[in-house]
Amino acid sequence: MSKTADYETELRTLQLALIDVQKQAIKEGWKTVTVFEGRDSAGKDGTIARITEHAHRRATQVVALPKPSDREQSQWYFQRYVDWLPACGEAVVFNRSWYNRAGVEPVMGFCTPEEHQQFLRDVPAFELMLVQNGLILTKFWLDISRDVQAERLEARRNDPLKAFKVSDLDGVAQDKWDAYTDARDEMLMRTHSAPAPWICVRADHKKAARLNVLRWLLHGTADKKTLKSIPKPDPDVIFSFEPAALKDGRLAR
Repeated sequence: MSKTADYETELRTLQLALIDVQKQAIKEGWKTVTVFEGRDSAGKDGTIARITEHAHRRATQVVALPKPSDREQSQWYFQRYVDWLPACGEAVVFNRSWYNRAGVEPVMGFCTPEEHQQFLRDVPAFELMLVQNGLILTKFWLDISRDVQAERLEARRNDPLKAFKVSDLDGVAQDKWDAYTDARDEMLMRTHSAPAPWICVRADHKKAARLNVLRWLLHGTADKKTLKSIPKPDPDVIFSFEPAALKDGRLAR
Protein backbone atom coordinates (compact mmCIF):
# COMPACT_ATOMS: atom_id res chain seq x y z
CA MET A 1 0.00 0.00 0.00
CA SER A 2 1.33 3.45 -0.91
CA LYS A 3 1.92 6.20 1.64
CA THR A 4 -0.99 8.13 0.14
CA ALA A 5 -3.29 5.13 0.55
CA ASP A 6 -2.07 4.63 4.12
CA TYR A 7 -2.81 8.27 4.87
CA GLU A 8 -6.30 8.14 3.38
CA THR A 9 -7.09 4.91 5.22
CA GLU A 10 -6.05 6.25 8.61
CA LEU A 11 -7.69 9.61 7.97
CA ARG A 12 -11.01 7.88 7.31
CA THR A 13 -10.66 5.86 10.54
CA LEU A 14 -9.90 8.99 12.53
CA GLN A 15 -12.74 10.99 10.98
CA LEU A 16 -15.22 8.21 11.70
CA ALA A 17 -14.06 8.22 15.31
CA LEU A 18 -14.48 12.01 15.45
CA ILE A 19 -18.10 11.59 14.32
CA ASP A 20 -18.71 9.18 17.19
CA VAL A 21 -17.12 11.59 19.65
CA GLN A 22 -19.21 14.49 18.38
CA LYS A 23 -22.39 12.45 18.75
CA GLN A 24 -21.45 11.93 22.39
CA ALA A 25 -20.52 15.61 22.78
CA ILE A 26 -23.91 16.74 21.45
CA LYS A 27 -25.77 14.23 23.60
CA GLU A 28 -23.90 15.17 26.78
CA GLY A 29 -23.71 18.90 26.09
CA TRP A 30 -19.95 19.38 25.84
CA LYS A 31 -18.69 22.87 25.05
CA THR A 32 -15.51 22.49 23.00
CA VAL A 33 -13.02 25.15 21.90
CA THR A 34 -9.98 24.29 19.80
CA VAL A 35 -7.42 26.97 19.01
CA PHE A 36 -5.02 26.72 16.07
CA GLU A 37 -2.02 29.02 15.99
CA GLY A 38 1.22 28.91 14.03
CA ARG A 39 3.38 30.74 11.55
CA ASP A 40 2.03 31.70 8.13
CA SER A 41 1.68 28.58 5.93
CA ALA A 42 2.04 26.19 8.89
CA GLY A 43 -0.98 24.20 7.72
CA LYS A 44 -3.76 25.46 9.98
CA ASP A 45 -6.39 25.61 7.21
CA GLY A 46 -5.75 22.08 5.99
CA THR A 47 -5.71 20.58 9.46
CA ILE A 48 -8.92 22.32 10.45
CA ALA A 49 -10.54 21.16 7.20
CA ARG A 50 -9.74 17.54 8.01
CA ILE A 51 -11.22 17.90 11.50
CA THR A 52 -14.44 19.56 10.39
CA GLU A 53 -14.92 17.91 6.98
CA HIS A 54 -17.62 15.52 8.21
CA ALA A 55 -18.61 17.28 11.42
CA HIS A 56 -22.19 18.23 12.31
CA ARG A 57 -22.64 21.53 10.48
CA ARG A 58 -25.02 23.22 12.90
CA ALA A 59 -22.99 22.16 15.95
CA THR A 60 -19.59 23.11 14.53
CA GLN A 61 -18.24 26.58 13.83
CA VAL A 62 -14.87 27.60 12.37
CA VAL A 63 -14.00 31.14 13.41
CA ALA A 64 -11.42 33.26 11.59
CA LEU A 65 -12.07 36.84 12.61
CA PRO A 66 -11.07 39.76 10.36
CA LYS A 67 -9.24 42.88 11.47
CA PRO A 68 -11.15 44.47 14.38
CA SER A 69 -13.35 47.46 13.70
CA ASP A 70 -12.73 50.80 15.39
CA ARG A 71 -15.46 49.96 17.91
CA GLU A 72 -13.97 46.54 18.64
CA GLN A 73 -10.56 48.10 19.14
CA SER A 74 -12.03 50.18 21.96
CA GLN A 75 -13.52 47.12 23.73
CA TRP A 76 -11.97 44.78 26.26
CA TYR A 77 -9.54 42.78 24.14
CA PHE A 78 -11.20 39.37 24.69
CA GLN A 79 -14.72 40.69 24.15
CA ARG A 80 -15.16 39.89 20.47
CA TYR A 81 -13.83 36.35 21.01
CA VAL A 82 -16.23 35.71 23.88
CA ASP A 83 -19.11 36.33 21.46
CA TRP A 84 -18.07 33.20 19.53
CA LEU A 85 -17.74 30.78 22.46
CA PRO A 86 -19.92 27.64 22.23
CA ALA A 87 -23.13 26.70 23.99
CA CYS A 88 -23.82 23.13 25.15
CA GLY A 89 -23.28 20.54 22.43
CA GLU A 90 -21.33 22.93 20.23
CA ALA A 91 -17.73 22.91 19.00
CA VAL A 92 -15.85 26.05 17.97
CA VAL A 93 -12.51 25.98 16.13
CA PHE A 94 -10.50 29.20 16.07
CA ASN A 95 -8.28 29.61 13.01
CA ARG A 96 -6.09 32.12 14.81
CA SER A 97 -7.56 33.46 17.99
CA TRP A 98 -6.98 35.88 20.83
CA TYR A 99 -3.33 34.89 20.42
CA ASN A 100 -3.04 37.37 17.56
CA ARG A 101 -1.94 39.70 20.34
CA ALA A 102 0.94 37.38 21.19
CA GLY A 103 2.31 37.10 17.63
CA VAL A 104 1.15 39.09 14.62
CA GLU A 105 0.14 42.22 16.52
CA PRO A 106 3.35 42.89 18.47
CA VAL A 107 5.62 41.82 15.61
CA MET A 108 3.83 44.03 13.08
CA GLY A 109 3.28 46.95 15.45
CA PHE A 110 -0.51 46.54 15.51
CA CYS A 111 -0.53 46.83 19.32
CA THR A 112 1.65 48.65 21.83
CA PRO A 113 4.27 46.86 23.94
CA GLU A 114 2.08 47.63 26.97
CA GLU A 115 -0.96 46.00 25.34
CA HIS A 116 1.15 42.96 24.47
CA GLN A 117 2.36 42.56 28.05
CA GLN A 118 -1.14 43.12 29.43
CA PHE A 119 -2.40 40.32 27.22
CA LEU A 120 0.29 37.90 28.38
CA ARG A 121 -0.60 38.69 31.99
CA ASP A 122 -4.34 38.34 31.42
CA VAL A 123 -4.72 35.32 29.16
CA PRO A 124 -3.88 32.56 31.70
CA ALA A 125 -6.63 33.85 33.99
CA PHE A 126 -9.05 34.19 31.05
CA GLU A 127 -8.43 30.60 29.96
CA LEU A 128 -8.62 29.28 33.51
CA MET A 129 -12.04 30.91 33.82
CA LEU A 130 -13.17 29.22 30.58
CA VAL A 131 -12.02 25.80 31.74
CA GLN A 132 -13.48 26.20 35.23
CA ASN A 133 -16.81 27.04 33.62
CA GLY A 134 -16.94 23.80 31.69
CA LEU A 135 -15.24 24.51 28.35
CA ILE A 136 -12.96 21.86 26.90
CA LEU A 137 -10.07 23.99 25.62
CA THR A 138 -7.29 22.65 23.39
CA LYS A 139 -4.53 24.89 22.00
CA PHE A 140 -2.36 23.74 19.09
CA TRP A 141 0.81 25.50 17.95
CA LEU A 142 1.78 24.34 14.43
CA ASP A 143 5.51 24.81 13.96
CA ILE A 144 7.48 24.77 10.70
CA SER A 145 11.06 25.42 9.67
CA ARG A 146 12.16 28.55 7.89
CA ASP A 147 13.01 26.74 4.64
CA VAL A 148 9.66 24.95 4.53
CA GLN A 149 7.82 28.21 5.12
CA ALA A 150 9.71 29.84 2.24
CA GLU A 151 8.79 26.96 -0.08
CA ARG A 152 5.12 27.06 0.90
CA LEU A 153 4.81 30.82 0.57
CA GLU A 154 6.37 30.69 -2.89
CA ALA A 155 4.07 27.85 -3.96
CA ARG A 156 1.08 29.80 -2.61
CA ARG A 157 1.98 32.89 -4.64
CA ASN A 158 2.27 30.83 -7.83
CA ASP A 159 -0.94 28.83 -7.45
CA PRO A 160 -4.08 30.67 -8.64
CA LEU A 161 -6.24 28.24 -6.65
CA LYS A 162 -4.62 29.59 -3.46
CA ALA A 163 -5.23 33.25 -4.28
CA PHE A 164 -7.36 33.77 -1.17
CA LYS A 165 -4.56 32.47 1.04
CA VAL A 166 -2.13 35.18 -0.07
CA SER A 167 -1.95 38.16 2.28
CA ASP A 168 0.20 41.23 2.79
CA LEU A 169 1.67 39.58 5.87
CA ASP A 170 3.17 36.80 3.74
CA GLY A 171 5.70 39.24 2.37
CA VAL A 172 7.27 39.89 5.78
CA ALA A 173 6.97 36.42 7.30
CA GLN A 174 10.51 35.52 6.30
CA ASP A 175 12.00 38.96 6.94
CA LYS A 176 10.59 38.96 10.45
CA TRP A 177 11.30 35.29 11.15
CA ASP A 178 13.45 36.02 14.21
CA ALA A 179 10.91 38.45 15.66
CA TYR A 180 8.16 35.87 15.25
CA THR A 181 10.40 33.27 16.89
CA ASP A 182 10.96 35.51 19.92
CA ALA A 183 7.24 36.23 20.16
CA ARG A 184 6.41 32.51 19.92
CA ASP A 185 8.89 31.65 22.65
CA GLU A 186 7.52 34.27 25.04
CA MET A 187 3.95 33.23 24.28
CA LEU A 188 4.60 29.56 24.96
CA MET A 189 6.56 30.23 28.12
CA ARG A 190 4.01 32.60 29.63
CA THR A 191 0.69 31.12 28.50
CA HIS A 192 1.29 27.38 28.83
CA SER A 193 -0.49 26.14 31.94
CA ALA A 194 -1.91 22.96 33.42
CA PRO A 195 -5.54 24.01 32.76
CA ALA A 196 -4.74 25.25 29.22
CA PRO A 197 -1.53 23.66 27.90
CA TRP A 198 -0.01 24.29 24.49
CA ILE A 199 0.23 21.25 22.22
CA CYS A 200 3.10 21.69 19.78
CA VAL A 201 2.95 20.09 16.34
CA ARG A 202 5.98 19.73 14.09
CA ALA A 203 4.24 20.50 10.81
CA ASP A 204 6.93 20.37 8.11
CA HIS A 205 5.14 17.23 6.88
CA LYS A 206 1.49 18.20 6.49
CA LYS A 207 -0.07 14.75 6.43
CA ALA A 208 1.77 13.53 9.51
CA ALA A 209 0.81 16.72 11.33
CA ARG A 210 -2.86 16.35 10.43
CA LEU A 211 -3.08 12.73 11.46
CA ASN A 212 -1.38 13.39 14.78
CA VAL A 213 -3.62 16.34 15.62
CA LEU A 214 -6.65 14.11 15.05
CA ARG A 215 -5.07 11.35 17.13
CA TRP A 216 -4.39 13.81 19.94
CA LEU A 217 -7.96 15.10 19.96
CA LEU A 218 -9.37 11.58 20.02
CA HIS A 219 -7.08 10.32 22.76
CA GLY A 220 -8.25 13.26 24.85
CA THR A 221 -11.98 12.66 24.38
CA ALA A 222 -12.87 9.23 22.95
CA ASP A 223 -13.89 6.21 25.03
CA LYS A 224 -11.73 3.11 25.39
CA LYS A 225 -13.72 1.14 22.81
CA THR A 226 -13.15 3.79 20.14
CA LEU A 227 -9.48 4.18 21.01
CA LYS A 228 -8.75 0.51 20.29
CA SER A 229 -8.51 1.37 16.58
CA ILE A 230 -6.73 4.73 17.02
CA PRO A 231 -2.90 4.89 17.01
CA LYS A 232 -1.30 6.90 19.77
CA PRO A 233 0.07 10.33 18.83
CA ASP A 234 3.68 10.23 17.65
CA PRO A 235 5.83 12.15 20.20
CA ASP A 236 8.28 13.02 17.43
CA VAL A 237 5.48 14.98 15.77
CA ILE A 238 3.23 16.22 18.59
CA PHE A 239 3.89 16.92 22.26
CA SER A 240 2.82 19.05 25.18
CA PHE A 241 5.02 22.13 25.39
CA GLU A 242 7.96 22.20 27.75
CA PRO A 243 10.70 24.85 27.93
CA ALA A 244 13.39 22.41 26.76
CA ALA A 245 11.68 22.27 23.34
CA LEU A 246 12.84 25.81 22.65
CA LYS A 247 16.48 24.72 22.69
CA ASP A 248 16.64 21.01 21.82
CA GLY A 249 15.56 21.30 18.17
CA ARG A 250 11.93 20.27 18.50
CA LEU A 251 10.78 23.82 17.69
CA ALA A 252 12.26 25.68 14.73
CA ARG A 253 14.70 28.54 15.34
